[in-house]
Amino acid sequence: MNLFKFHWLIYVSFSIFFASLASAADSGLKTDNSVSWSADWIWSNERASIPNSWVAFRKEVTIDQLSDKAVAYISADTKYWLWINGELVVFEGGFTGGPSPVKASVRVDNYAIASNKYYDTVDIQKYLKKGKNTIAALAWYWGDNGTKGTHISAMTGGFLFQAEVGVQTIVSDKTWKAINHAAYQRDFIKTNPIRIAAWSVKYDANQALGDWTKLAWYMPGFDDSQWKNPKTKRFPPREPFFKLFPSEIPPLTNYGLANCINYPDSKFPFVSDGKKIECQLDLNKNYTPYFDIEADAGQKIHVKSNMTRSTIDTFYTTKQGRQQFESYSWTNGRIIEYNIPKGVTVHALKYRWTGVGSTPGHFESDDDWYTRIWQMSENTLYICARDNFMDTPDRERGLWIGDVADQASYLFYSMDKPGRDLLKKAIKVTMAFSDSESGIFAGLGPGRFRELPAQSLQFIEQGIWHYYYNTGDKETLAYAYPYVHKYLTLWDIKDNGLATFRAGAWKWTDWGPQDTIDYDAIQNALYYSALVSARKMALALDDNAHIAMYNQRIDSIKAAYQKHYWQEGFFSSNPQQLKDDRANGIAILFGLAKPEQYQQIVDNVLVPNHFASPHFEWMVYNAMAIAGRYDDALSRMKQRYGAQVDNKERSTLTEYLTGKGTENHAWNAPATVLSQYIAGIEPTSVAWKTYQIMPNMAHMKVLKQLVPSVQGDIDFEIQRDDKKIAITLDSPSETSALVGIPKQYFDIKSVSVNGDLVWGKSSSFESKPKQMNGIKFVGENDKYLKFEVAAGIWVIEANQ
Repeated sequence: MNLFKFHWLIYVSFSIFFASLASAADSGLKTDNSVSWSADWIWSNERASIPNSWVAFRKEVTIDQLSDKAVAYISADTKYWLWINGELVVFEGGFTGGPSPVKASVRVDNYAIASNKYYDTVDIQKYLKKGKNTIAALAWYWGDNGTKGTHISAMTGGFLFQAEVGVQTIVSDKTWKAINHAAYQRDFIKTNPIRIAAWSVKYDANQALGDWTKLAWYMPGFDDSQWKNPKTKRFPPREPFFKLFPSEIPPLTNYGLANCINYPDSKFPFVSDGKKIECQLDLNKNYTPYFDIEADAGQKIHVKSNMTRSTIDTFYTTKQGRQQFESYSWTNGRIIEYNIPKGVTVHALKYRWTGVGSTPGHFESDDDWYTRIWQMSENTLYICARDNFMDTPDRERGLWIGDVADQASYLFYSMDKPGRDLLKKAIKVTMAFSDSESGIFAGLGPGRFRELPAQSLQFIEQGIWHYYYNTGDKETLAYAYPYVHKYLTLWDIKDNGLATFRAGAWKWTDWGPQDTIDYDAIQNALYYSALVSARKMALALDDNAHIAMYNQRIDSIKAAYQKHYWQEGFFSSNPQQLKDDRANGIAILFGLAKPEQYQQIVDNVLVPNHFASPHFEWMVYNAMAIAGRYDDALSRMKQRYGAQVDNKERSTLTEYLTGKGTENHAWNAPATVLSQYIAGIEPTSVAWKTYQIMPNMAHMKVLKQLVPSVQGDIDFEIQRDDKKIAITLDSPSETSALVGIPKQYFDIKSVSVNGDLVWGKSSSFESKPKQMNGIKFVGENDKYLKFEVAAGIWVIEANQ
């Protein structure tokens, strides 16, 4: 069947469904902030349901009086680019997915469900001028959800713009001008498997509207007299766009056009010899490719990523003469492959890097290998963050919540507020699109429903609770908690004290060797961790209704786990067959193992058995660190990730520890152990109001860690030699840190802070240490001298 007819039939078949919800959308539902909508949803006069459609909009407005504040509220199905007075304001606006379904629903896999929409809030004040202003937007309607559920299409294109400029309101309505941008060809056919909703770009420059020139359609003075007024679809809330919710995250960070590292400005111009041009990026990035060429009309250019699993390509037909082009459908890679016909003059090859927020977090040590793997982890995290946290940008772009839980383990050591907000989005979308009757929330959403109990349980502890503990966002916790509780009631406790096993739609737990996975032990541990986290959520929310249930189940499983799974040296539900590093690692990590069992577990299982895929591997490192086996954890990391880290072509971590699969997969989190247990930095109360630094340097002599916490940046450095340990700490305001000076390297005789002696190894100092504003000696154990430190900049020296 023709693809356009297929989508049209889908649209018609769901029109009755949308109509049945229209009254609910228009009667009594209000937007979730102070925006009082008077703008209309608009589109061109062509049929709005044609997939892969690009529509250009223009509006000339006169601003009588400039204001210190000018804010635009913008939405689209599906994406938009915005210019004001010819200056690019938003590059790829509009986040896919949907904040919530239109109504609660029983969910089944691949069942289409109507979704409310997001809108962006954009400060446009600096782009405006008094008098005549030109507002222009390019909107791209996908008309496709993909098979991984990342998007829920309204089955029709739409663009919405409303700006408040002082007392003046500018709205999208029938006075705008609109035209289908004919240069963007719609005859591109996706080939199976169709995993992602976005499309490749097929562009014929002979039908361009002056794009990328001073005479472009988005520039002031462009003659739009042949354009038509748009088709209007009334103001929100209305079907099929329904309610509008403010986006959880700001528009993407636009790093601007940049040269590839092997094609600086000095290499241009040159004449193509017809061979493939490999344009190298400094690291694996999400990008849009750009070129500036001079050619005869009708020649074909093909641009693609070096990533073999990427399905986003660019196909360009040249016009006569000098021309520029940027393909707006982002892809990812470390090499952009340009196939430019022989004889074409190339004046520039560039790319635009875009992403969510930024990654100010940093780790560094005097062992370059660990510095490199931490940076590769951060690169992997960032490339898997965009419309949602995703498993991988080049194959699926799916919000697998088990992968998100892995990402959350080190997100807070790496990304700034937009990254934290992207996790909030993942939590709210996952909960909102749960099954309203059963209470199941799926491992992949919002548009696909497939329960993977192992991922759902992991997400409760390492996603939802971890988010709250690091941010203090009680509103999101309160939203998620009822879903968490309802889901946990789907398990029963058996007569032996363990939890019933739940297979869900897929009992998948890890991609390591399948005959070594201890499913029973792992699911009981994950369920136990989810119960513990649910109890902490309830206490944080002053909700005692289910505390007794949590206590009973926690106590039951903890005792039964020891009774039925402990095998005199390791945990196993079947000791003759299973000796699983994943099950034993999380037994330590989640507190099911006793401290006196740690060393046996490490020696018997975690050192010799390497079954985990990256999805569980990072948890094994954390467990070994909790057991005090830092050197063994680092050694295992080097064994398992060595080939990838030593491959200088790579800047991200792969789907499998063999280096195969997707080259950038979200569930790689080896950085967590380096930040949390080697640098030793972690919060000790909600939202990092208090935190501790208990460094475990292993063989390293220099460690640096910057943590972009919700309270502000924590900048820490420690150096040691045989006679001195030097620590510097810049601690954000309104925080308190517990700093440990490691005692294992030499016999510490004195400690000075900011040049003043505050501790000495003598009875007088130990009984009466010197008092200094903002720092206090609070005691010691066998590993550390401990000081409580107020906000500020501190230089601490411990000497032999």
